[in-house]
Amino acid sequence: MSEVVFLLVPKLHLLDLAGAAQVFSTAADVLAEEGAGATYRLRFVAEHSEVPSAQGLPLQAETVWPELGADDLVMVPGWRSPKTAGGPRLSAAQVGHLVDHHGRGGAIASVCSGAFALGQAGLLDGRRCTTHHDLQEELARRFPEAAVVRDVLFTEDDRVITSAGIASGIDLALHLVAVRHGPAVAAKVARSMVVFARRNGDEPQSSAMLRHRSHLSDTVHRVQDRIDAHFTKHLRLPDLAAESGVSQRTLTRLFAQAVGMTPLQYQSELRLERAEHLVGQGATVESAARAVGFADARMLRRLRAGAAT
Repeated sequence: MSEVVFLLVPKLHLLDLAGAAQVFSTAADVLAEEGAGATYRLRFVAEHSEVPSAQGLPLQAETVWPELGADDLVMVPGWRSPKTAGGPRLSAAQVGHLVDHHGRGGAIASVCSGAFALGQAGLLDGRRCTTHHDLQEELARRFPEAAVVRDVLFTEDDRVITSAGIASGIDLALHLVAVRHGPAVAAKVARSMVVFARRNGDEPQSSAMLRHRSHLSDTVHRVQDRIDAHFTKHLRLPDLAAESGVSQRTLTRLFAQAVGMTPLQYQSELRLERAEHLVGQGATVESAARAVGFADARMLRRLRAGAAT
């Protein structure tokens, strides 16, 4: 079980906290349903047991930090502040917890103005980072050793992860779930939360498993779940239709409306994307083709040629 510890500061934004917390809570449910063994426990710590939020709702928190390991995550939600981000400063003890956790191999993340807390702890020096677009210039001014990246949803550099404004904490958390458990699990979490799973704005493209999930067809989502989990295997349209409880014609029509392609074309896209990754890691085209389920490399070469045109 991994701990996700949220460090709460006075006047924090509820969505900064709740968005990321909901992702990890839902991920724990999804992993439990799949019998994956891995799960998450959410903890909330603060200097005082009651923490006022920017929206007026008081929050309860622990005042003693739990013992953390390298697999655990600490997140700092942002707070309401003027454009100078002159909000609350962390205590020396809180800074020490952040620095110590990162020094032992753990990950530290922030949402919105929470990046200023990471900067106070010296964790942004020499690293790429971001924050809300209204606060980026101030972050760069206050922490000149930080490499502030504009107009991206989130950044990740040496286990220091920062996200842009408020709702982008959901994107950051989905990304972390995808990294730890694969894009199929992240897609299920996004589907459960009825959000569009996005990736970082400075990456050339998102995973196909996430890219084609911005629809609300439950039938198509169920078929995608099946394909995502078994895309390297031979999947027959009649079997997919039977499992989803509709005819082959209806499934093909629904899939085309929601995804813009047939189920088997979707499977081919997943295979191609995985094969390209393997080739990029040094595999031969022949071995990559076999690894993703093609009988030989001819089909993979045709798909690669088609994608290049």
